[in-house]
Amino acid sequence: MGAGLRPLPALAQPIAQMKNRSPKMPTILSPARSSHDKPDGVRPRYKDLFDRMRDPDPVAADAAFDAVLFDREGAIPDLIECLDRSKKDTVLRFLCVQLLGFSGSKLALPALVAALEDKEPSVRAEACRSLEDLKAHDAVSSLRTHLDDLDPEVRLAAAEAILAIEGRGGHDDADADL
Repeated sequence: MGAGLRPLPALAQPIAQMKNRSPKMPTILSPARSSHDKPDGVRPRYKDLFDRMRDPDPVAADAAFDAVLFDREGAIPDLIECLDRSKKDTVLRFLCVQLLGFSGSKLALPALVAALEDKEPSVRAEACRSLEDLKAHDAVSSLRTHLDDLDPEVRLAAAEAILAIEGRGGHDDADADL
């Protein structure tokens, strides 16, 4: 391809495939970020990684995602700050929510519960999946409120998360039968 930007699905799909998920990603690039949207409150290393997660080169974007992923709990404060400040960047909010879910830490729960109220359905659905990943029993009541979400992807993700957390379904139960 040329030097121009690739369409967002081409950028986001390798990340989703690599992380063993096939989420519905937003189909357009976000508008240019204003200074209010930049994650200025995060440590410089993470600011650079968050910027590189939006790189049009999927290899560079995946490498930045993985660098944050490998930091697990150490990245949580920066992920939360980035999530809070990235109001106009749906893809970055989605990736932050996904990384919070992969952190394995209960410290991510308040931010993930808050992300259930995001204006973008793909972010809300990913928040449901991330709460499922963390087996967040304390978040089941919040997940239940999204069983009536206007978006069918969010309703499905909330239902699957509740079933998995309560031990009545999900990926772990399917693996146990093998």
